[in-house]
Amino acid sequence: QVQLVESGGGLVQARGSLRLSCAALGRTFSTYAMGWFRQAPGKEREFVAAISRSGGSTYYKDPVKGRFTISRDNAKNTVYLQMNSLEPEDTALYYCAATKQILITIRNTYDSWGQGTQVTVSS
Repeated sequence: QVQLVESGGGLVQARGSLRLSCAALGRTFSTYAMGWFRQAPGKEREFVAAISRSGGSTYYKDPVKGRFTISRDNAKNTVYLQMNSLEPEDTALYYCAATKQILITIRNTYDSWGQGTQVTVSS
């Protein structure tokens, strides 16, 4: 497992932007595929975006396609989630997670999780 620390959340108006960061502690970051998930009050934690170990492949939940971009910098042990055109429906606690498995859009394949960073979008 790897220790993950998210940052960058906050309060933003609708149609605004935020960039989330997730720093991994340790020397094996490049061996993990990384994902972003979110959980709104009263709802299940859901997949948002994922990126392969090299960064060559990315995957997105349909409602965020074209608005969110996941990227990673293996030299800095960091994964990012750039969120543009935010909507009130994007309000949630956002988590980053790491996995060495193949099915990186599936929540249960992840075994390392950060503590979460809150994103609140006002209308």
